[in-house]
Amino acid sequence: MTSSPLDEGLLGAGAPMFAARYAKDGTRVARALATHTYAALSFYTEGSLRFEQRGRWMLEAGDVLLVPAGEPHRFLEARRAEFWSVGFCVPCFAAGEAVGFVEPFERVREGASVVVRIPSARHAFLEGLFRELSETSAPSRRGETPAVQRSLLTLVLNEVRRAARWDVEGSVRANGAAGTVGAMGTKGVVAESLTFIERNCLRPLTLKDVAKAVCRSPAYVTTALTRATGRSAVEWIIAGRMAEARRLLLHSDERVDGIAERVGYVDPTHFIRMFRRAHGTTPSAWRAAKSLER
Repeated sequence: MTSSPLDEGLLGAGAPMFAARYAKDGTRVARALATHTYAALSFYTEGSLRFEQRGRWMLEAGDVLLVPAGEPHRFLEARRAEFWSVGFCVPCFAAGEAVGFVEPFERVREGASVVVRIPSARHAFLEGLFRELSETSAPSRRGETPAVQRSLLTLVLNEVRRAARWDVEGSVRANGAAGTVGAMGTKGVVAESLTFIERNCLRPLTLKDVAKAVCRSPAYVTTALTRATGRSAVEWIIAGRMAEARRLLLHSDERVDGIAERVGYVDPTHFIRMFRRAHGTTPSAWRAAKSLER
């Protein structure tokens, strides 16, 4: 199990979301299944692409692919595929919320189909939303970015929700069970733990709290998560907190001690130590460096 290189890109930029248009052609089989710490959604507009995620899929124009944070996946083969992708930090946009904003990803974690077919009449509208999302990273719009991105993401996910027929289709479009991704298909300890962490990691939260929420022992939870995603429960908690801390450092003037509290750390010194361990510098120095890049 490997981490996606896009995780490093998001970490370096400090952004809670990225969106872009991609083109792929030819065979490109990853050496290992990858996971990432953000939720990702792709809308295919041209060509076709074979993809492995809890099964093997042939993605074509009009398909939306949903990859929850922590779910192993990889590209297999593309034939002049063109698609829009958006990835975002779930705690940064939806921590504390029940099912709603991120319902499509939670449905997939519970075993629903990872692919949703969008009606042709809605293609142009959905592509327009992706295009607008990709433009929100422009320097002239950085001040409004988080609020605008959340609004656009809500519209995108509403389109997916309207088109989905999870209660009827399940995962019937997956083909070929051999070599499929690990057991996250039924709602189990991994899915429940990740969802609980996403909703609660920005408040004081421990491994014991996660274990209690899913009715398992701490050792069982962290072992299950590490085997399925490549990260322990504590690492998932820290990843969500650091992503939100970067967002606040980048898009607000809030003091570091205030940010520490906002992301679940009672002790600002502990927060600074954890931030330095993750980023190689202090929150204040990181903020100053990013301000020079604008």
